[in-house]
Amino acid sequence: MGYLAYGAISVLLGLTQGLGFNLVNNNLPWIQGTLGAYSNEAAWLATAYTATNATIALLAIKFRFQYGLRLFADIGLGLFIVVALAHLLTDDLRSAIAVRAAAGVAATALSTLALLYMINAVPEAKRPMGLALGVSWSQLAAPLSRLVSSDLLQIGQWHGLYLLEIGLSLLCLAAVNLKPLPPMPRVKMFQARDFLTFALFAPGVALLCVVLSQGRFVWWFDAPWLGWCLVAAIIMLAASILVELHRDQPLLHVRWLSSADMLRLVVIILLFRIVLSEQGVGAFGFLQAMGMNNDQLRGLSWVMFWATVAGIVVVALTINPAKVTTPALVALLLIAAAAWWDSSITSLTRPEQMYLSQGLIAFASALFLPAAMLAGFSRAMRQGQEFIVSFAVIFGAGQSLGALAGSAFLGTLMMVREKAYSAQIVERLVLTDPQVAARVRQYAGAYGGTLSDPALRQAEGLALLGQVATREATVLAYADVFRVIAVLSLLVFVYLLAIRLREDARSRRAAALTPAKAA
Repeated sequence: MGYLAYGAISVLLGLTQGLGFNLVNNNLPWIQGTLGAYSNEAAWLATAYTATNATIALLAIKFRFQYGLRLFADIGLGLFIVVALAHLLTDDLRSAIAVRAAAGVAATALSTLALLYMINAVPEAKRPMGLALGVSWSQLAAPLSRLVSSDLLQIGQWHGLYLLEIGLSLLCLAAVNLKPLPPMPRVKMFQARDFLTFALFAPGVALLCVVLSQGRFVWWFDAPWLGWCLVAAIIMLAASILVELHRDQPLLHVRWLSSADMLRLVVIILLFRIVLSEQGVGAFGFLQAMGMNNDQLRGLSWVMFWATVAGIVVVALTINPAKVTTPALVALLLIAAAAWWDSSITSLTRPEQMYLSQGLIAFASALFLPAAMLAGFSRAMRQGQEFIVSFAVIFGAGQSLGALAGSAFLGTLMMVREKAYSAQIVERLVLTDPQVAARVRQYAGAYGGTLSDPALRQAEGLALLGQVATREATVLAYADVFRVIAVLSLLVFVYLLAIRLREDARSRRAAALTPAKAA
């Protein structure tokens, strides 16, 4: 029963962490209306969460070793519950941003606890399976958040989303105290200069998050303050690296992180997170642009949920620490095929036509994350316990920044292509063309019973024609986005396969030389 309890608590923690992120991020268009905010202002909600979540691990892992992770979980969850309860009494954007920042801190404790509880829920020989499952539960929250969002928004508008988060956080707080993890030896980890590194590193990463999340809304070259944020981020991150390079016991092992193996792993994580943005920015962005809401996307969300479950089961049963690149290679091929399939979209495409492609991407996403975690975690463990902090920070920051970079890149690409296609379409819409004139008369006829002035009816007909042109330009732009994702996935696949083949060849050469040396 103890194993089952640990497993159940791991699922609860993982789902709570995932829902805390996805409930708000997937409903920003609806939340911004109730907050009276513009799109760029609502984007600060995601920025605040990502900035704290990507950086707090720098101290959280050391806190766990020195004081115990349960205390950190109590502090993180308690902070979030208090701030969220206070936020229910307010209706302004600033307090909402404060809550998202607190949720990012709490999520770091939740994700780590979900991993540790799942590792303790399986026999020691099955620890890779426990690790794979522990990091996978949060992925189920992406489709689940879309399934429950409509009901929550009807209950209490955007406050309903926070009520669920608060309830789940209270359950997590009770669970980790009723069924604590086995005690671990505590080691004095903190040094005074750790806080100097954090004071430089955390704002630097936070400023990068600001640039990536706000760039496409205020436009990259039209807002000088974005450039200053980027300059400040580079200076702060460079200063934190210099501080760490001159420490005997660094918080971040920069030399190890800059080794060829770790740099390749970081690049692969970043690129993979970019191509995985096909689902959130690409498919769901396209369907929302076509006028769909969460209620109309329920079928697609259920397909994604069960595809994710299937991916979690497959990777848990087949994960092999010696061949961690295999799931990633399979995932990249699936994403490339799905994205190319989606590139054939039209304005008549509905969620039913995307079941197969989005199911494949959900399955692929479940394959990649455990493989990436196991690849980096095993490297850190070979170096020593203190290297876990460095890997956890880079893995978390890579995931967060990669997701933001993917949204920024694909969102910018979509906007650029939409403007280009709109210009091409509008150039050909001239009233001297008989087909265009007939279409305007057709649209104007819809107002025959309400407008008696022919000039006004024609103006309305022209306005409707412009809306149709914009819609078709948007469809063409999203098709280009899907093609780019397919090509990028194949390029990452070739890069990762080349690394795999080179490592296999190196291993064969080493094995061939070993008997000769022994003789």
